[in-house]
Amino acid sequence: MTGAGVVLITTFLASVVEAIEMVIIVLGVGAARGWRSTLLGAAAGLAVLTVIVAVVGVAIMAIPIGALRTVIGTLLLLFGLQWYRKGIARVAARGLAGSVEQRVEEGHVVSGTDWTAFFLSFKGVLLEGLEIALIVVSFGATAGQLGTAIFGAVAAVVIIGAVGFALKTPVVRIPRSALQLIVGTLLTSFGTFWSLEGLGMTWPQSDLDIVGLIVLYATAAGAFIALGRRQRQRMLLRAT
Repeated sequence: MTGAGVVLITTFLASVVEAIEMVIIVLGVGAARGWRSTLLGAAAGLAVLTVIVAVVGVAIMAIPIGALRTVIGTLLLLFGLQWYRKGIARVAARGLAGSVEQRVEEGHVVSGTDWTAFFLSFKGVLLEGLEIALIVVSFGATAGQLGTAIFGAVAAVVIIGAVGFALKTPVVRIPRSALQLIVGTLLTSFGTFWSLEGLGMTWPQSDLDIVGLIVLYATAAGAFIALGRRQRQRMLLRAT
């Protein structure tokens, strides 16, 4: 295989990992909060990323990605924990019931811009996009195949984005309570991973450890839901 082929495959596969994380965030936030503001946030993130890459170019390597991970990871963790807690409470109280058409919290104006969805989507796309850019610049420039590396990264984002768009309809059919818990679990997992990584923690399995965090938070949610249901049953028995 030629050097260009190695660069193309390597940057494509590496970018796929980051693109999957990007699409998971956008897909989850869009299904839970509404697509208009989420897609606007994603588009804004891509626009800012494009400007950064165009202006900074190879100097993008100087961006302190560790500090960026810490800040964005912490914000995602805070938002994620809110949805995680509400999802647990709703599933414990009402099971998987809930309107699949409702995509907003009480007090949210459907016709306006949901800034929570906008910024969550914006930050997720921007951070993952910067990581893809770092992969492309570091690997492509080192191998003298920057154009090939860019092509591989763009192909990865387009393919994974198309798959995410195809999954849009199935996702919005998920019951509201379950969806909020799923999105909360995902955001909390990504937030934990990025914030600790930004603080200098080295994950043994790299991005694969995100799966472990998802399993951990999902297991904890199951335990809290079971506990909440038992407490609710006891209260009902006492009331009768």
